[in-house]
Amino acid sequence: MNEQQQTLDTLKDIRSMMDRSSRFISLSGWSGVAAGCCALVGAWFAHGIIQQGAQDHSTLRKAYDSVPRGSSIEVPDYVGSSQLLVIALLTMAGAVLFAFLFTWLRSRKTGVHLWGATSRRLAWALGLPLAVGGMYMLKLMQAGAFGLIAPGCLLFYGLGLISAARYTLGEIRWLGYGQVFTGLANLLFTGYGLYFWAFGFGILHIVYGFIMWWHHERNPQSA
Repeated sequence: MNEQQQTLDTLKDIRSMMDRSSRFISLSGWSGVAAGCCALVGAWFAHGIIQQGAQDHSTLRKAYDSVPRGSSIEVPDYVGSSQLLVIALLTMAGAVLFAFLFTWLRSRKTGVHLWGATSRRLAWALGLPLAVGGMYMLKLMQAGAFGLIAPGCLLFYGLGLISAARYTLGEIRWLGYGQVFTGLANLLFTGYGLYFWAFGFGILHIVYGFIMWWHHERNPQSA
């Protein structure tokens, strides 16, 4: 019985070493929770700006309709877009900061270097779709296609997660599928982009984070 247990322990150690060499296992569930909370806070501020922008746009439209043709009054295509961009950048910065912090703390527990060959492959697999998607979103903003920005963010982010899943824990792939399906659903209801965005980047991240914590961090021996 002791020999059998020793054999099982040896196999577990070998499997653990293989995982450490081929996958980045230091992702923290709390990173997902923190990113989701940042997204929900950002969505809350963005909702206020969108509501105010809609009121301002309606006021300008009424003023435009009440004056003779040829007036110098201009009605912008979208009010508050620059403020929404600032909120998006601040939200992303906060999510990245918390993700780095919690991942760094977990990497110290697992004894895995934060920046190694596996993490570089992970960063490339995730970063390439995000970079391409970011350039595409900028072109959509320039074209005034604001209704396609939220689903585009979800789709490119989901594809990036699916691509990066081969280099880290399997839960990332399911999060990616969730983002892709949310983005596709948003394409059918483009007028509700902020709600889909909040669900994908907020709720799904929080759920994913708790699942990650439950499976990989709740038991100290799994760290």
